[in-house]
Amino acid sequence: MSDNTHEHHDVIAEIKKVTIILSVLTIVELILGFWMIGITSPGMRLGIKGVIVILMMAKAFYIVAYFMHLKHELKNLIMTIVVPLALFVWFIIAFLSDGNSFKELRNNYDPHFKEQATIQVKQEEGAHASDEKGGAAHGEKATEAKKEEHH
Repeated sequence: MSDNTHEHHDVIAEIKKVTIILSVLTIVELILGFWMIGITSPGMRLGIKGVIVILMMAKAFYIVAYFMHLKHELKNLIMTIVVPLALFVWFIIAFLSDGNSFKELRNNYDPHFKEQATIQVKQEEGAHASDEKGGAAHGEKATEAKKEEHH
C-alpha cells in the first residue's frame, strides 16, 4: 500500500513540475510579446518571434509528452506522430513561401494585377471616405461650380 502511495506522490510531483514549466514558458512568451510591441527593428522583431515559436514548440512537447502520455509510449508510436507533423509543418511553410513569392512576382511584373493594399491613393484635404453625404455634396458642388464656369 505504501508503494502505491509513493507512486501517487511521484505522479503529483511530476504534474506540478510540468505545470510550473508550462506556466513559466507562457509568462516568458507574454513578456516577449509585449516587449516586441515597442521594437521597430525588423530583425529584432523577427528574432523575438523566432524565440516565441521555439518556446511554443517546447510547450507543445511538454503537453504531448505528459498530458497525452506519449512520454511513456514506444518510439515507433511517437515517430508515427512526429514525422507526419514535421511534414505538415514543412508543407505549410512551403506553401506560404510559394504564395508570397507568387504575390511579389505578380505585383512586380504585372501592374494590372497590382495588389490593392500596395496602391497609394491620394485623398483631398477635408474629404473623408466615411462621410458619404459630405462627399456626395462636395462632388455636387464641384459639378455645379464647373457648370457655372462654362456659362
